[in-house]
Amino acid sequence: MNSSAIDQLLQAAVDAGHVPNVVAVIGDRDGPRYAGSAGTRVAGDAASGSIGPDTTYRIASMTKPVVTIAALQQAERGLLDIEAPVAKYLPEFGDLQVLTGFDGDTPQFRAPSQPATVRNLIAHTAGTEYSFFSPNQIRWEEVTGTPGVIAGLNASFASPLHFDPGTKWSYGINTDWLGKVVEATSAESLDKYLEANITGPLGMNSATFIMSPEQRAGSVPIHVPAEGQWVATDVDLSQTPEWWAGGHGLHCTPNDYLRFQRMLLNDGTLDGVTILAPETVAKAFSDQIAPLAFPEALPSADPTLACDFNLGPGWTWGHGFLLNQVDLPGMRAANSGAWAGLFNTHFWIDRTSGIAGAIYTQALPFGTPDILNLCFGVEMAVYA
Repeated sequence: MNSSAIDQLLQAAVDAGHVPNVVAVIGDRDGPRYAGSAGTRVAGDAASGSIGPDTTYRIASMTKPVVTIAALQQAERGLLDIEAPVAKYLPEFGDLQVLTGFDGDTPQFRAPSQPATVRNLIAHTAGTEYSFFSPNQIRWEEVTGTPGVIAGLNASFASPLHFDPGTKWSYGINTDWLGKVVEATSAESLDKYLEANITGPLGMNSATFIMSPEQRAGSVPIHVPAEGQWVATDVDLSQTPEWWAGGHGLHCTPNDYLRFQRMLLNDGTLDGVTILAPETVAKAFSDQIAPLAFPEALPSADPTLACDFNLGPGWTWGHGFLLNQVDLPGMRAANSGAWAGLFNTHFWIDRTSGIAGAIYTQALPFGTPDILNLCFGVEMAVYA
């Protein structure tokens, strides 16, 4: 690993304005191997303080793998059947209809051809879609006045299906529903379940749905580009949510999330604490959507939130992770798991090479070419 090259990449990205600030962490099966940062907590404001691997971040959709692991735990314990219809555990899910279009401002629906299973939630094949990749979801929210999931209101769960379950991969509130399944099967609220069964046992002491005043004071605000520079905003996740957002709600430090990544490198066990059985971990890092394919392109429906996400061919989905089906030259090996959060936190877990890493900033829109190029550059420096 070329640590000095990573340092230079991080600083160059801040100096060029590609990110407002950035932290990178790398680890292997035995422990952390690199931590570096560049920039200040508020872009361009030296008085705002420094950042590092113990800074608290809104990790957004990096919450999804944690909640997926919680569901797989429940399956291992015989409390959850992932092949069962979601409605077995959450009857209200069975009321969802497929949105077929609009008659003026009136949404049109039909019944789904088959019920969605818990596996469909895990695999993002249940039929739901996020607004930032779905013009029809944006339109539905507009004409019905229904809030998006970031608002933290239960009304978001009225969002319709957009296709028949099991017929395609599409990104939506599946893991938020999955978090409610975990609550139903465990008879615990999701925050308490994760603390007792995943984050607590792993020593991820910073992981929380609601930041403490101390965490908030040291956290990085979400930045947006304005007139050629990054500007800190008050954009935030709801601090008074009506439900614990299994799809996006966690805050965590890079160091603590690296412990979660390293647990998966070690077949489900870290420092003597077992979270999952090795065979369950192996299945999570194998194709779980065949014969369906992960889409080569996800066009943005809201460029203020997300850029077009165009990975091209050769990708699939496991249990909670995006998987590359072939080795990436100079980077991760085939069947590595990865994903990211809306505010540009990005991670990968390469169980073949025994390496895990992540890049953290807090910026919108998601997935700018500059940020993705930084992620790829850091990863190449790691494997060098």
